[in-house]
Amino acid sequence: MTAPRLDPDAAERVSSFGAVPPMRRRGLDAIRCAIESAPLPETMPEMSAVEDYTAPGPTGKVALRIYRPTDEANAPALVYFHGGGMVMGSNHSFEPLARTLAAESDSVVVAVDYRLAPENPPPAQFDDAYWATTWVGDNAGRLGVDPARIAVAGDSAGGSLAAAVALAARDRGGPAICCQLLMYPGLDRDLSAPSVKALADAPMLTLDDIEYMHDLADQGAATPPDPYRVPAFAADLAGLPPAIVVTAECDPIRDWGERYATRLRDAGVQTTVTRYPGLYHGFLMRSDTTARGRLAIAEIGGLLRAKFAHPLPF
Repeated sequence: MTAPRLDPDAAERVSSFGAVPPMRRRGLDAIRCAIESAPLPETMPEMSAVEDYTAPGPTGKVALRIYRPTDEANAPALVYFHGGGMVMGSNHSFEPLARTLAAESDSVVVAVDYRLAPENPPPAQFDDAYWATTWVGDNAGRLGVDPARIAVAGDSAGGSLAAAVALAARDRGGPAICCQLLMYPGLDRDLSAPSVKALADAPMLTLDDIEYMHDLADQGAATPPDPYRVPAFAADLAGLPPAIVVTAECDPIRDWGERYATRLRDAGVQTTVTRYPGLYHGFLMRSDTTARGRLAIAEIGGLLRAKFAHPLPF
Protein backbone atom coordinates (compact mmCIF):
# COMPACT_ATOMS: atom_id res chain seq x y z
CA MET A 1 0.00 0.00 0.00
CA THR A 2 1.42 3.40 -1.03
CA ALA A 3 1.19 6.02 1.69
CA PRO A 4 -1.36 8.69 0.64
CA ARG A 5 -0.65 12.42 0.55
CA LEU A 6 -2.34 15.07 2.61
CA ASP A 7 -4.43 17.78 1.01
CA PRO A 8 -2.47 21.07 0.85
CA ASP A 9 -4.49 22.73 3.61
CA ALA A 10 -4.31 19.59 5.76
CA ALA A 11 -0.52 19.53 5.27
CA GLU A 12 -0.37 23.20 6.28
CA ARG A 13 -2.39 22.45 9.41
CA VAL A 14 -0.06 19.60 10.37
CA SER A 15 3.00 21.77 9.65
CA SER A 16 1.69 24.49 11.96
CA PHE A 17 2.24 22.20 14.95
CA GLY A 18 5.95 21.86 14.17
CA ALA A 19 7.92 18.75 15.11
CA VAL A 20 5.73 16.84 17.58
CA PRO A 21 7.57 14.21 19.67
CA PRO A 22 5.91 10.81 20.13
CA MET A 23 3.27 10.67 22.85
CA ARG A 24 5.33 8.18 24.80
CA ARG A 25 8.23 10.64 25.01
CA ARG A 26 6.05 13.59 25.99
CA GLY A 27 4.13 11.68 28.67
CA LEU A 28 0.44 11.70 29.48
CA ASP A 29 0.46 14.74 31.77
CA ALA A 30 2.09 16.93 29.12
CA ILE A 31 -0.27 15.68 26.41
CA ARG A 32 -3.31 16.37 28.55
CA CYS A 33 -2.03 19.83 29.40
CA ALA A 34 -1.45 20.62 25.74
CA ILE A 35 -4.90 19.53 24.59
CA GLU A 36 -6.74 21.29 27.42
CA SER A 37 -4.76 24.53 27.14
CA ALA A 38 -5.06 24.81 23.35
CA PRO A 39 -7.09 27.93 22.51
CA LEU A 40 -10.59 27.34 21.24
CA PRO A 41 -11.64 29.00 17.97
CA GLU A 42 -12.50 32.67 18.28
CA THR A 43 -15.84 31.95 16.64
CA MET A 44 -17.91 28.81 17.11
CA PRO A 45 -21.52 28.07 16.17
CA GLU A 46 -23.93 30.05 18.30
CA MET A 47 -26.27 28.06 20.53
CA SER A 48 -29.66 28.98 21.91
CA ALA A 49 -28.46 27.57 25.22
CA VAL A 50 -25.56 25.65 26.73
CA GLU A 51 -26.38 23.81 29.96
CA ASP A 52 -24.38 21.70 32.39
CA TYR A 53 -26.02 18.67 33.95
CA THR A 54 -24.90 15.68 35.99
CA ALA A 55 -26.28 12.22 35.47
CA PRO A 56 -26.06 9.42 38.02
CA GLY A 57 -23.36 6.96 37.02
CA PRO A 58 -22.33 3.53 38.27
CA THR A 59 -19.95 4.95 40.90
CA GLY A 60 -20.83 8.64 41.01
CA LYS A 61 -22.05 11.49 38.88
CA VAL A 62 -21.22 11.87 35.17
CA ALA A 63 -20.82 15.44 33.92
CA LEU A 64 -22.80 16.37 30.81
CA ARG A 65 -22.81 19.51 28.70
CA ILE A 66 -25.90 20.10 26.58
CA TYR A 67 -25.78 22.23 23.43
CA ARG A 68 -29.13 23.47 22.08
CA PRO A 69 -28.91 25.07 18.64
CA THR A 70 -32.57 26.18 18.76
CA ASP A 71 -35.48 26.37 21.18
CA GLU A 72 -37.32 23.56 19.37
CA ALA A 73 -39.36 21.36 21.67
CA ASN A 74 -39.15 17.58 21.40
CA ALA A 75 -35.94 17.92 19.38
CA PRO A 76 -33.72 15.03 18.32
CA ALA A 77 -30.73 14.33 20.56
CA LEU A 78 -27.17 13.25 19.83
CA VAL A 79 -25.27 11.76 22.78
CA TYR A 80 -21.62 12.56 22.01
CA PHE A 81 -18.44 10.92 23.35
CA HIS A 82 -15.17 12.77 22.72
CA GLY A 83 -11.96 11.26 21.42
CA GLY A 84 -8.57 10.95 23.10
CA GLY A 85 -7.71 7.27 23.30
CA MET A 86 -9.77 6.88 26.52
CA VAL A 87 -6.95 8.71 28.34
CA MET A 88 -7.30 12.40 27.42
CA GLY A 89 -9.79 14.98 26.22
CA SER A 90 -12.84 16.57 27.81
CA ASN A 91 -16.02 18.44 27.04
CA HIS A 92 -13.90 21.59 27.06
CA SER A 93 -11.26 20.55 24.55
CA PHE A 94 -13.79 18.94 22.21
CA GLU A 95 -16.34 21.77 22.43
CA PRO A 96 -15.74 22.92 18.82
CA LEU A 97 -16.81 19.54 17.45
CA ALA A 98 -19.77 19.20 19.83
CA ARG A 99 -21.08 22.67 18.91
CA THR A 100 -20.57 22.07 15.21
CA LEU A 101 -22.43 18.75 15.32
CA ALA A 102 -25.34 20.46 17.08
CA ALA A 103 -25.44 23.26 14.51
CA GLU A 104 -25.09 21.03 11.45
CA SER A 105 -27.55 18.34 12.57
CA ASP A 106 -30.16 20.64 14.16
CA SER A 107 -30.10 18.39 17.21
CA VAL A 108 -29.50 18.76 20.93
CA VAL A 109 -25.99 17.45 21.58
CA VAL A 110 -25.38 15.89 24.99
CA ALA A 111 -21.60 15.73 25.48
CA VAL A 112 -20.44 13.19 28.05
CA ASP A 113 -17.35 13.82 30.23
CA TYR A 114 -16.66 10.15 30.91
CA ARG A 115 -13.92 9.09 33.33
CA LEU A 116 -10.47 8.68 31.83
CA ALA A 117 -7.95 5.87 32.10
CA PRO A 118 -5.51 4.94 33.54
CA GLU A 119 -6.82 6.54 36.76
CA ASN A 120 -10.14 4.84 36.06
CA PRO A 121 -9.58 1.38 34.58
CA PRO A 122 -12.02 -0.09 32.07
CA PRO A 123 -14.93 -0.57 31.94
CA ALA A 124 -15.31 2.87 33.58
CA GLN A 125 -15.39 4.67 30.20
CA PHE A 126 -18.05 2.38 28.75
CA ASP A 127 -20.07 2.37 31.97
CA ASP A 128 -20.25 6.18 32.02
CA ALA A 129 -21.16 6.30 28.33
CA TYR A 130 -23.93 3.72 28.68
CA TRP A 131 -25.35 5.13 31.90
CA ALA A 132 -25.37 8.65 30.45
CA THR A 133 -27.20 7.48 27.31
CA THR A 134 -29.74 5.60 29.42
CA TRP A 135 -30.26 8.72 31.56
CA VAL A 136 -30.92 10.84 28.46
CA GLY A 137 -33.55 8.34 27.31
CA ASP A 138 -35.17 8.16 30.74
CA ASN A 139 -35.20 11.96 31.09
CA ALA A 140 -36.15 12.88 27.53
CA GLY A 141 -39.19 14.86 28.65
CA ARG A 142 -37.22 16.83 31.22
CA LEU A 143 -34.52 17.56 28.63
CA GLY A 144 -37.02 18.51 25.91
CA VAL A 145 -35.84 15.84 23.48
CA ASP A 146 -37.68 13.16 21.54
CA PRO A 147 -37.07 9.69 23.06
CA ALA A 148 -37.66 8.13 19.63
CA ARG A 149 -34.87 10.21 18.05
CA ILE A 150 -31.79 9.66 20.18
CA ALA A 151 -28.53 8.89 18.40
CA VAL A 152 -25.03 8.19 19.68
CA ALA A 153 -21.85 9.66 18.21
CA GLY A 154 -18.14 9.70 18.86
CA ASP A 155 -14.78 10.41 17.27
CA SER A 156 -11.76 8.11 17.62
CA ALA A 157 -12.01 6.47 21.07
CA GLY A 158 -15.40 8.13 21.42
CA GLY A 159 -16.47 6.32 18.25
CA SER A 160 -15.62 3.05 19.97
CA LEU A 161 -17.79 4.10 22.92
CA ALA A 162 -20.68 5.01 20.61
CA ALA A 163 -20.48 1.62 18.89
CA ALA A 164 -20.27 -0.13 22.26
CA VAL A 165 -23.31 1.72 23.59
CA ALA A 166 -25.25 0.70 20.47
CA LEU A 167 -24.23 -2.94 21.04
CA ALA A 168 -25.17 -2.84 24.71
CA ALA A 169 -28.50 -1.14 24.03
CA ARG A 170 -29.35 -3.95 21.62
CA ASP A 171 -28.19 -6.64 24.02
CA ARG A 172 -29.88 -5.16 27.10
CA GLY A 173 -33.13 -4.00 25.55
CA GLY A 174 -32.52 -0.25 25.64
CA PRO A 175 -32.18 2.66 25.54
CA ALA A 176 -33.68 3.12 22.09
CA ILE A 177 -31.06 4.44 19.64
CA CYS A 178 -32.03 5.52 16.15
CA CYS A 179 -28.55 6.00 14.67
CA GLN A 180 -24.84 5.61 15.46
CA LEU A 181 -22.26 8.06 14.10
CA LEU A 182 -18.73 6.64 14.18
CA MET A 183 -16.03 9.14 13.18
CA TYR A 184 -12.64 7.50 12.45
CA PRO A 185 -13.50 5.14 15.29
CA GLY A 186 -10.98 3.17 17.36
CA LEU A 187 -13.01 -0.02 17.15
CA ASP A 188 -10.29 -2.66 16.97
CA ARG A 189 -6.90 -3.78 18.28
CA ASP A 190 -5.58 -5.28 15.04
CA LEU A 191 -2.17 -3.68 14.55
CA SER A 192 -1.54 -5.85 11.50
CA ALA A 193 -4.27 -4.10 9.48
CA PRO A 194 -2.87 -2.87 6.13
CA SER A 195 -3.57 0.80 6.91
CA VAL A 196 -1.80 0.53 10.28
CA LYS A 197 1.27 -0.97 8.63
CA ALA A 198 1.33 1.49 5.74
CA LEU A 199 0.74 4.55 7.92
CA ALA A 200 2.81 3.64 10.99
CA ASP A 201 4.41 7.10 10.89
CA ALA A 202 1.30 9.04 9.89
CA PRO A 203 0.85 12.68 10.94
CA MET A 204 -1.23 13.26 14.08
CA LEU A 205 -1.29 9.55 15.04
CA THR A 206 1.48 6.98 14.73
CA LEU A 207 1.59 3.27 15.49
CA ASP A 208 3.67 3.95 18.60
CA ASP A 209 1.06 6.49 19.76
CA ILE A 210 -1.65 3.85 19.32
CA GLU A 211 0.30 1.28 21.29
CA TYR A 212 1.08 3.80 24.04
CA MET A 213 -2.58 4.78 24.47
CA HIS A 214 -3.69 1.14 24.45
CA ASP A 215 -1.17 0.38 27.19
CA LEU A 216 -2.50 3.24 29.31
CA ALA A 217 -6.15 2.48 28.62
CA ASP A 218 -5.73 -1.17 29.64
CA GLN A 219 -3.97 -0.50 32.95
CA GLY A 220 -5.83 -2.01 35.86
CA ALA A 221 -8.35 -3.89 33.74
CA ALA A 222 -9.57 -6.91 35.66
CA THR A 223 -10.77 -8.82 32.61
CA PRO A 224 -9.69 -9.25 28.97
CA PRO A 225 -11.23 -6.90 26.40
CA ASP A 226 -14.83 -7.71 25.47
CA PRO A 227 -17.03 -6.23 22.70
CA TYR A 228 -18.00 -3.29 24.92
CA ARG A 229 -14.32 -2.34 25.13
CA VAL A 230 -13.41 -3.43 21.59
CA PRO A 231 -16.56 -3.48 19.42
CA ALA A 232 -14.76 -5.33 16.60
CA PHE A 233 -14.73 -8.37 18.92
CA ALA A 234 -18.54 -8.61 18.71
CA ALA A 235 -19.51 -11.82 16.95
CA ASP A 236 -22.91 -10.56 15.75
CA LEU A 237 -23.70 -7.05 14.48
CA ALA A 238 -27.28 -7.76 13.39
CA GLY A 239 -30.09 -5.66 14.80
CA LEU A 240 -28.00 -2.55 15.41
CA PRO A 241 -29.19 0.99 14.55
CA PRO A 242 -28.30 2.52 11.17
CA ALA A 243 -24.70 3.66 11.03
CA ILE A 244 -22.78 6.61 9.61
CA VAL A 245 -19.08 5.72 9.46
CA VAL A 246 -16.47 8.37 8.62
CA THR A 247 -12.81 7.57 7.90
CA ALA A 248 -9.75 9.53 6.79
CA GLU A 249 -7.39 8.36 4.06
CA CYS A 250 -4.20 9.27 5.97
CA ASP A 251 -5.32 7.66 9.23
CA PRO A 252 -3.58 4.45 10.34
CA ILE A 253 -6.81 3.09 11.89
CA ARG A 254 -8.80 3.74 8.73
CA ASP A 255 -9.24 0.01 8.09
CA TRP A 256 -10.80 -0.53 11.51
CA GLY A 257 -13.75 1.72 10.74
CA GLU A 258 -14.16 0.51 7.17
CA ARG A 259 -14.04 -3.17 8.11
CA TYR A 260 -16.62 -2.60 10.84
CA ALA A 261 -18.82 -0.77 8.32
CA THR A 262 -18.58 -3.74 5.96
CA ARG A 263 -19.56 -6.10 8.75
CA LEU A 264 -22.51 -3.88 9.68
CA ARG A 265 -23.68 -3.85 6.07
CA ASP A 266 -23.31 -7.62 5.75
CA ALA A 267 -25.34 -8.03 8.95
CA GLY A 268 -28.22 -6.11 7.38
CA VAL A 269 -27.58 -2.79 9.11
CA GLN A 270 -28.14 0.26 6.91
CA THR A 271 -24.68 1.76 6.73
CA THR A 272 -23.15 4.80 5.08
CA VAL A 273 -19.34 4.86 4.98
CA THR A 274 -17.32 7.76 3.58
CA ARG A 275 -13.54 7.92 3.33
CA TYR A 276 -12.26 11.50 3.10
CA PRO A 277 -9.09 11.64 0.98
CA GLY A 278 -6.10 13.72 1.99
CA LEU A 279 -7.06 14.02 5.66
CA TYR A 280 -5.51 12.83 8.92
CA HIS A 281 -6.83 11.19 12.07
CA GLY A 282 -8.74 13.70 14.19
CA PHE A 283 -9.52 16.15 11.40
CA LEU A 284 -13.06 16.79 12.65
CA MET A 285 -11.87 18.13 16.01
CA ARG A 286 -11.29 21.37 14.10
CA SER A 287 -13.24 20.79 10.90
CA ASP A 288 -13.11 24.52 10.13
CA THR A 289 -9.39 24.39 9.29
CA THR A 290 -9.64 22.31 6.08
CA ALA A 291 -11.90 22.53 3.05
CA ARG A 292 -12.61 18.83 3.08
CA GLY A 293 -13.24 18.97 6.83
CA ARG A 294 -15.91 21.62 6.29
CA LEU A 295 -17.48 19.45 3.60
CA ALA A 296 -17.33 16.37 5.83
CA ILE A 297 -19.10 18.01 8.76
CA ALA A 298 -21.78 19.38 6.43
CA GLU A 299 -22.35 15.93 4.94
CA ILE A 300 -22.46 14.34 8.39
CA GLY A 301 -25.01 16.93 9.48
CA GLY A 302 -27.13 16.26 6.41
CA LEU A 303 -27.14 12.52 7.05
CA LEU A 304 -28.06 13.02 10.71
CA ARG A 305 -30.92 15.35 9.77
CA ALA A 306 -32.22 12.70 7.39
CA LYS A 307 -32.00 9.99 10.06
CA PHE A 308 -33.81 12.20 12.56
CA ALA A 309 -36.50 13.15 10.04
CA HIS A 310 -37.15 9.52 9.11
CA PRO A 311 -36.32 7.32 12.11
CA LEU A 312 -36.59 3.60 11.46
CA PRO A 313 -38.25 1.43 14.13
CA PHE A 314 -36.20 -1.47 15.52
